Amino acid sequence: MSEAFNQGQADGFPRFVIGSEDEDHTGPKDRRMKNEGDLFRGVEEEELEEEEEDDSPSERQIVVGICSMMKKSNSKPMTQILERLCKFEYITVVIFPEEVILNEPVDNWPLCDCLISFHSKGFPLDKAVEYAKLRNPLLINDLNMQYFIQDRREVYRILQEEGIDLPRYAVLNRDPDRPEECSLVEGEDHVEVNGEVFPKPFVEKPVCAEDHNVYIYYPTSAGGGSQRLFRKIGSRSSVYSPESSVRKTGSYIYEEFMPTDGTDVKVYTVGPDYAHAEARKSPALDGKVERDSEGKEIRYPVMLTAMEKLVARKVCLAFKQTVCGFDLLRANGHSFVCDVNGFSFVKNSMKYYDDCAKVLGNMVMRELAPQFHIPWSIPMEAEDIPIVPTTSGTMMELRCVIAIIRHGDRTPKQKMKMEVRHPLFFDLFEKYGGYKSGKLKLKKPKQLQEVLDIARLLLAELGQHTDCEIEEKKSKLEQLKTVLEMYGHFSGINRKVQLTHLPNGQPKASSEEEDSQRDGPSLLLVLKWGGELTPAGRVQAEELGRAFRCMYPGGQGDYAGFPGCGLLRLHSTYRHDLKIYASDEGRVQMTAAAFAKGLLALEGELTPILVQMVKSANMNGLLDSDSDSLTDCQQRVKAHLHEIMQKDQDFSQADYEKLAPTGSPSLVNSMKIIENPVKTCDKVYALIQSLTSQIRKRLEDPKSADLQLYHSETLELMLQRWSKLERDFRMKSGRYDISKIPDIYDCVKYDTQHNSSLGLEDTLELFRLSRALADIVIPQEYGINKPEKLDIAQAYCVPLMKKIQLDLQRTHEDEAVNKLHPLYSRGVMSPGRHVRTRLYFTSESHVHSLLSIFRYGGLLDEVKDQQWKQALDYLGAVSELNYMTQIVIMLYEDNNKDPSSEERFHVELHFSPGVKGCEDEENVPLGFGFRPASAENQEKQTNQGSLEDLSQDEPDRALPLSEPINMQKRSPMLRNRKAGSMEVLSETSPNHSSKGTSYRLFPSCSRQSPEVKQTGPGFEGCSMVPSIYPLETLHNSLSLKQVDEFLSAVCESSSEAHAKTMKALSALFDSQSQASMDTYTPPSTETTVPCPPPKHYRSGPSITVSSAGPSSPNTVINPAVQFSFSD
Repeated sequence: MSEAFNQGQADGFPRFVIGSEDEDHTGPKDRRMKNEGDLFRGVEEEELEEEEEDDSPSERQIVVGICSMMKKSNSKPMTQILERLCKFEYITVVIFPEEVILNEPVDNWPLCDCLISFHSKGFPLDKAVEYAKLRNPLLINDLNMQYFIQDRREVYRILQEEGIDLPRYAVLNRDPDRPEECSLVEGEDHVEVNGEVFPKPFVEKPVCAEDHNVYIYYPTSAGGGSQRLFRKIGSRSSVYSPESSVRKTGSYIYEEFMPTDGTDVKVYTVGPDYAHAEARKSPALDGKVERDSEGKEIRYPVMLTAMEKLVARKVCLAFKQTVCGFDLLRANGHSFVCDVNGFSFVKNSMKYYDDCAKVLGNMVMRELAPQFHIPWSIPMEAEDIPIVPTTSGTMMELRCVIAIIRHGDRTPKQKMKMEVRHPLFFDLFEKYGGYKSGKLKLKKPKQLQEVLDIARLLLAELGQHTDCEIEEKKSKLEQLKTVLEMYGHFSGINRKVQLTHLPNGQPKASSEEEDSQRDGPSLLLVLKWGGELTPAGRVQAEELGRAFRCMYPGGQGDYAGFPGCGLLRLHSTYRHDLKIYASDEGRVQMTAAAFAKGLLALEGELTPILVQMVKSANMNGLLDSDSDSLTDCQQRVKAHLHEIMQKDQDFSQADYEKLAPTGSPSLVNSMKIIENPVKTCDKVYALIQSLTSQIRKRLEDPKSADLQLYHSETLELMLQRWSKLERDFRMKSGRYDISKIPDIYDCVKYDTQHNSSLGLEDTLELFRLSRALADIVIPQEYGINKPEKLDIAQAYCVPLMKKIQLDLQRTHEDEAVNKLHPLYSRGVMSPGRHVRTRLYFTSESHVHSLLSIFRYGGLLDEVKDQQWKQALDYLGAVSELNYMTQIVIMLYEDNNKDPSSEERFHVELHFSPGVKGCEDEENVPLGFGFRPASAENQEKQTNQGSLEDLSQDEPDRALPLSEPINMQKRSPMLRNRKAGSMEVLSETSPNHSSKGTSYRLFPSCSRQSPEVKQTGPGFEGCSMVPSIYPLETLHNSLSLKQVDEFLSAVCESSSEAHAKTMKALSALFDSQSQASMDTYTPPSTETTVPCPPPKHYRSGPSITVSSAGPSSPNTVINPAVQFSFSD
């Protein structure tokens, strides 16, 4: 008895057979389901035409049995593939009904010659094995191996035996019979499993492969907690949890976490020679499943490298599964297999359905046709014709974006110094290896707890015996204790303690210290706290990330009509080579994570994004600077600055020349506001006194005593901040400590923005005066005249400049980067194109220094170059490099120019001074707008601005923007009709001359983020998030050669002429002693930074991240020390 699947072809179902036990092998024509329009005929199709007219084929049919749960047999991919399989002349498909599989003995199951059977939930694998023994069909997927696939331990064992790369792992078996396999020691930031140590982040997987509750644990330095992955429910595949300790019941595999830049690769084999690969967003990133307009998870086919194809072959053969899915992690230039899923099909890919049916059909025919005497030879067909994408039009192609960005809005940074001599402090210093370099940084919760314990102990002793031997000042110990107890818990990002060994005690008493001096060694304890990213800072970073997308071309298909979606598409199709670096300060790391969240349209907590997307770059001085180890030049400049600012008289002409030799308009303006520096400091001091007394009065008022200020600060803490500044600003001698001016400006800027509703009097006057003082002191601390500015800038920036130079050089050599599969690239208009993005998040010192190098390093001659002169005038008028300041370098390639010509690669320099200040919108210096090369080229184009020939693609119709893109009076904006073009945004006015055009790229209006919620009686949520100045173009027609030679010259002059600078740099490198994710510690303290690589140098594959040792044949003066810039 047979029941044909006869709903007709109209509804798209194949007409194959649902089988039952009394089938025989030959039968009427409806059984073999031969459809017209045959794709898969053997070579004999001509001779068989007549037989087709007739109803009785003489050849025996090959029956392919499908034995699986109904949900799988009737799934769309299975239906699509079987429909195609039926088109083979001699193949009939029989689907085993689920009730037969579950309830009938195997003797009664339908007969078949070839069996496709696989385990899923509820499937009786034992019965399928028994059936295979009984009937001995050809097995497409081996059944016994499917027992192993259900156990992750066995999967890893088999992978290891095959020599396939796996993440480092250890198995914790909670088995009472095998206690030796159950040793788990849990530390705060690591676990030790049977002797193997796994520092966080690490992954914890249940040993049963059917259990999808995989947890990832994050280090406290990134915010702790864990990400819990599970089988997709709706649009979620994971959720963040604050729980940081591992599970205590059940057996698990622990493995190191692989930094994959937020994408996973799923590979699907059909036999050892065919593999289809797709990228999807990693479920660990934010747990939100990306779905397209039809609600399907968005995935992109990707190209596998030769090594990965070999891995696919090995997996397919080792597990004896012809149809097999497995997961690849691409990290640090290698590919690791982390999961083998057994039988699985690609969803929603017509090409895959064609290929899969073709490969399976050919396999069945090759194995079985001879014994059935069926005439069959495998059709020879050119597989996978390589499609070479071409670019037409003279538009330039964006190849590389490099941005150096200052962190977002933060709480005021605070610092307390005390000299300590108690043996307990010395013991702590020795315990953590402080004597090696004479310095120690304590940031980990456990270390801070030890400092707190010492402080509590000493205070307790002081309380009992006032005359005891404890020299540490009680008030300082109390402050140390208060700050360390501040949040009720330690999060490594908030506070740090630095200890410096002073062999002969503190040299001189500063304003804070008593004059009681003592001989003998001591430790200088510096406690730093505050300086965390505020909710407003997060919003700024995320908004900027979102706006940054608009610099990238494209946005087709599902993304059409959304500005900036070209980047999302680039990224998810592996054509975007993105690396985000951040210095090791918490606020900088969190800014980078929030920016990545906006840039890549992620959701949820920042911790998982931070761990996966942001690389620490702290040990090669790339983005960190130890502010304590100032260069001689900086010491001189500071002393000189103090001397000028201590004169109790109006600034004379000579002072203007001394203090502002570069004639910078912003400096001259500030000096005019100040007139007499000492009188201005007197005013500032009086205003601070008035402020602290106002806060004290508030504290006495019971109504406002427990008022919550912004970011859960209390009035008490606010008073502590200001009283400390009041004490420190005016020294005992009556002179002012100029180095406190930036801190005063910092505090008043914070309070005017976030705590303005307290209504304290005169804060705006204090803001105005301290800002004028800070506008002199801050930039001039980085050098007063040009040589000093360059000298100091080089001390900070040489490693970063070398890295930028490498980024620009390597762009046109990225042949080995993961590519998108060309056959799938019809919707993707430029499958071969790669854009490399390198984002460097850092603090003010690096941004000031880098800008100094571009301004004063001799990049261009302002006399000859009008555009550069305008740029320098604009930079001179910018008074402050505020939070989120950006320096952006963009590299374009003109494919129509000769590859060796200087005009082939073209560099642009853009800049934004970051967040807008609290007032004076009127005094903002105006630049000349954002003018990328694409805008300049508009008139030369007939096909305006398209990167590719659009004849085959429907051009994107842009929807109107939901938010205005900084509607400045002088440039009304609309989004260009073709988002495929480089001008993501362009002028509306058609009759503009192209030279004069400019446009604004980034939105200046910032939405309130959902993260900033209104809370209780305070006003946490009321603080407005100030918007960010749009990018201004400094120059848009530099050649790559020009920039490359400039960077080389700057780096070389630093290494030759500035031995002092190098010495300071070496101290700077040594001070970064904590290990980091992907950097390597230099073995010696005498450090020399390598020269830039020679011109003939070719990099390795640009996707690689070198995790140790030099990545290039750099020339190194001292052979013992080499620096590797991970790519």
